[in-house]
Amino acid sequence: MADKRPPNRPAIIVGHSEHRKLTKIAEAHLSKNAVVSDELLYELERAHVVDDHRLPRGIIRLGSTVCFTSDLGEDRTVTLVLPGEANIAEGKISILTPIGTALIGLRAGQSIDWTARDGQLRRLTVEWVSEAAELGQML
Repeated sequence: MADKRPPNRPAIIVGHSEHRKLTKIAEAHLSKNAVVSDELLYELERAHVVDDHRLPRGIIRLGSTVCFTSDLGEDRTVTLVLPGEANIAEGKISILTPIGTALIGLRAGQSIDWTARDGQLRRLTVEWVSEAAELGQML
């Protein structure tokens, strides 16, 4: 069967601790939300995993606040969080959403194609990334 993942998948970087934590989260949610969990596992599989202390500045990770532009011309600023912390009214999006999964490991200037929940192919471009909260607090 052909892979139906979007074509534009730039290189991404994830720290070792976060990679381990996100893999466990994705695996634990496979029975609840298989599509997004599988997509997160795919992103983690293709990520370049580095020691936490070697993670470059400006990489999107849990706790990062990100401004991105969509192909629909909207600018959004969101903070990437764990599923239980998500609150769209506060701009907190879960890693287990299509956008959250698309953002992980990117940096400013990168674009990625992703499939929205309505099945439409979308593209977002990261404008800027703030540093995540203290890594130890998030993991």
